[in-house]
Amino acid sequence: MSGDVELKLRGPGAYDLARKALEAMEANSVWPTPTNYELWTYVVAAPDSPLAREITRLISVGEAFTDNLADELAATFLPKARLNEQIRDAGDALNKELLAVSRAIETAQKSNEAYSQTLAGASKSLSPEQSASDLKAVVETLSTATRRVQRENRSLEKRLADSTAEVAKLRAHLEQVRRDATTDGLTNLANRKAFDEELERACAEADAAGASLTLAVIDIDFFKNFNDTWGHQTGDQVIRYVASVIGRVGAPPRFAARYGGEEFAVIFPGEDAEAAAAVLEEIRDEVASRMLKRRSTNDDLGAITVSAGLAQRRTGEAGMAVMERADRALYVSKRSGRNRVTNAEAMANAA
Repeated sequence: MSGDVELKLRGPGAYDLARKALEAMEANSVWPTPTNYELWTYVVAAPDSPLAREITRLISVGEAFTDNLADELAATFLPKARLNEQIRDAGDALNKELLAVSRAIETAQKSNEAYSQTLAGASKSLSPEQSASDLKAVVETLSTATRRVQRENRSLEKRLADSTAEVAKLRAHLEQVRRDATTDGLTNLANRKAFDEELERACAEADAAGASLTLAVIDIDFFKNFNDTWGHQTGDQVIRYVASVIGRVGAPPRFAARYGGEEFAVIFPGEDAEAAAAVLEEIRDEVASRMLKRRSTNDDLGAITVSAGLAQRRTGEAGMAVMERADRALYVSKRSGRNRVTNAEAMANAA
């Protein structure tokens, strides 16, 4: 969130904002959990922010403010501060390791310099005229210096090995942080933030290679009615099922994400609209072919269906523009009876 919001939350009006956040949650039947409180505080502090607009939209269409939805919103709109904090902690730990290694190397350098000086002194002192006792003293001095250098070199090797292991752990931790920040908690698909970043990257790559790129949007049909009838936990079960089908078909190099609520998006790099449409038909057929049961009671839930829209990117076209065309194709699928795939390119040719 912006620095202006952070200033408001640390200024004289902060407690008034807190009260308004609680009132807004109560008015919309939202429990004041820590995540909800953080979300709604930002909403009242920045009513024109993307987060506020998204929550307003969800409330206006009757979306229930579940814990899963709150987690999704937080992951999409509030990950930066948490991510920065974790990166900062990892950076501090890495700095400590590098400092320790630097000191160990510095100590080893000094020890090696002293050893070199000892060798040089011994070389100068050696002569045919020296007595046996003098030679023995020189040898003992060299032996002692050699053992000391060996100990310090072993210590340095251990320090480097320990630091290498610690840096590997830090790298794994940062990779996990990155995955958590870009993964939807309910479905384990990429989240909206990751999708937006990948779409921008994929468009740039398509332009550089002169390659095709197709974008698809998939929505579960009549999901609100299903949720109202069976409850949100069962609704989450349905979302996970559909996500598993999409994720299996949308494996790399394709990129599948939960775009929001019951909506998903798939990027098809290097594939034209015809190829993507065939994949979407495969997804639609598989989802509709399964009769679902409620886990808690084993009640028959019947079959569900999905609708999809797709658009093939034009050279130089912005990712969000492709998304808008795919969305319009999805709406055509919905208006035409659902459980179907609509190709934006075919719509344009027909027109």
